[in-house]
Amino acid sequence: MIEAEDIAADPKRARILEGAMKVFLAYGFTRTTMDDIARAADMSRPALYLLFKNKTDIFRAIALMLLGRSIEQAKSELEGGGTFAERTMRAVDAALISMIGAVHASPHGAELLDLKSSVADLVGCWRDGLVEHIASAVEGEVKRNGVDLAAKGLSARLLADMLLDGLEGMKMRISNPDEQRRAAAALIRLIDLALRKG
Repeated sequence: MIEAEDIAADPKRARILEGAMKVFLAYGFTRTTMDDIARAADMSRPALYLLFKNKTDIFRAIALMLLGRSIEQAKSELEGGGTFAERTMRAVDAALISMIGAVHASPHGAELLDLKSSVADLVGCWRDGLVEHIASAVEGEVKRNGVDLAAKGLSARLLADMLLDGLEGMKMRISNPDEQRRAAAALIRLIDLALRKG
């Protein structure tokens, strides 16, 4: 599972990732050079190469950092206060809709999101982490409500997978973040109904 990287532990690495993220968002991945990243991080290119072998390596480190933060935010929201639907909606918004919306809103967001094949392994681990936390929240709700999911032909893992599969499909069809939130809320309401007795 992906965990949030503590970039504060290495200020030089943090400076590189923060600078690179700004440059990638401003100029796109293709047009960005290692020189651009070194300038944004206020360091020499040789010093940059001591920590990262190329811009793809830097892009993967940024993805790992963002995906780790996303999982931590989702976990925090799922463990917070409110109803299951409220907690899950906040988690989905923090971990998915807001994160992707911020990238997509940048001038080169579409190009950066198209690079997901270079971080497919990280995205897979990220998804597994989200499923684990959502399934745990579902199990907590099942216990609270005294529901027999197996009798309904369901499981906590299946419901968590269905939620993320539905959100993935929604992202392809709906680009407006507010509309994504409405669609996500409807999907979460359906799952919430399955977690009630009767």
